[in-house]
Amino acid sequence: MIRLRIKADQRAGRPSRPARLVLGPGVAAGLALALAPLPVAAAAPLEGAVLARPAYGQSVEDFYAARGWQPLWLRQSNGDAATELLMLLRTARSDGLNPKRYRTREIERALRAAWGGNPHAVRRAELELSSAYVAYARDLRDAPDVGTIYVDPELRPKAPSPRALLELAAASPSLPRFVAGMGWMHPYYAELRNALIQGNFGERSQPQLLQLNLERARSLPGGLGRYVVVNIAQQRLFMMENGQVVDSMRVVVGKPVQPTPMMAALIRFTSLNPYWNVPPDLAAERVAPFVLKEGLGFLRSRGYQVLSDWSDNPKVVNPSTVDWRAVAEGRTEIRVRQLPGPSNSMGAMKFMFPNAQGIYLHDTPSTELFNEASRMFSGGCVRLEAAPRLATWLYGKPLRAKGAKPEQAVPLPQPVPVYLTYLTAVPSGSEVAFYQDIYGRDAQRLAQRRGGREVAAR
Repeated sequence: MIRLRIKADQRAGRPSRPARLVLGPGVAAGLALALAPLPVAAAAPLEGAVLARPAYGQSVEDFYAARGWQPLWLRQSNGDAATELLMLLRTARSDGLNPKRYRTREIERALRAAWGGNPHAVRRAELELSSAYVAYARDLRDAPDVGTIYVDPELRPKAPSPRALLELAAASPSLPRFVAGMGWMHPYYAELRNALIQGNFGERSQPQLLQLNLERARSLPGGLGRYVVVNIAQQRLFMMENGQVVDSMRVVVGKPVQPTPMMAALIRFTSLNPYWNVPPDLAAERVAPFVLKEGLGFLRSRGYQVLSDWSDNPKVVNPSTVDWRAVAEGRTEIRVRQLPGPSNSMGAMKFMFPNAQGIYLHDTPSTELFNEASRMFSGGCVRLEAAPRLATWLYGKPLRAKGAKPEQAVPLPQPVPVYLTYLTAVPSGSEVAFYQDIYGRDAQRLAQRRGGREVAAR
């Protein structure tokens, strides 16, 4: 793991390079007038402004109309929020966006005109600022395709309505901190972005790695709510509430030959006393060789059953009828199931977000693996260091099976999103920690980018 230190002003969300625009004291006098509602007709959209009236949701104008056209950005209590926003817009290339789209020069002219306190000039500056903020935030929330599988389509990132974005900003306890921390994005985003802008890199590859991870962070949710994030590269799970990590734990992820996919889904229920349906390749690798070595007693001692098929109601098959050498050599595939119990590879519970890839989070009896620095041992699913702790957080109470019945499903009253992501650069206090590219996904993306640039050059 490599670490990149971030300067103090970077951690506060303030890029150190762009010059700050200081608003004159005349604005304060104008605000007293601007706080009084003005006729709606006086607030007609500015020609050429980036005002968005979306097909769905409500516009910038709707937001101001609902608040009687009172200012947001130029309130005295909101300090230098406008300056913070301008700095973000000027450095939009770090987001892969074009700064010209956000009309920073027009905003600066409007702010200077507002210094005199004219209510119409204040309103014009407000509309310019809000329009640019909305366009920028919506562009960022329109996340690029980074290979995430969206099991539940509603978790695919989409641009909120202009009014929703402005109401989120207006509801923040501190608008300057909200803007500096890019409160409409996942908390990691602003810190990774600031590290990229800072430009003090220990290795030549770090700027490109930060750019890749910024793209991935755009797929994570921002704002309020509770959800689970599994960072595959970091091999750690995080429980998130309203933009804050409330708990975390180590996890085991897929081997490089069976990688854990990037995925977004809704945890819908927990299965207590689960079976483990052994994948055919693992039956060949982990079961058949021991049957050949120890005999059929191995199956009884570990609680394995051979089943007739993969249907919901299979029959139990006599294991003596199976050609175990053919299974071990991969010439025959069979279905093997492990009964619930202390040696079951699923442990006491598994957290289900049904998907075609057969991925889920689960308990494990093999706790010794969590002491390993590199924890890539699974067939793609995610093994949890402390599954009961996750269950208590999800349900608000401990989960316990009622008797020995297998596969006791406990629905979540409100499904909770889980995001399996692949961040190889993560904020860590005053630093950014770079993790090993365990599946080669960074290398593949960088090669694709280089190839694209070469094609463009030709």
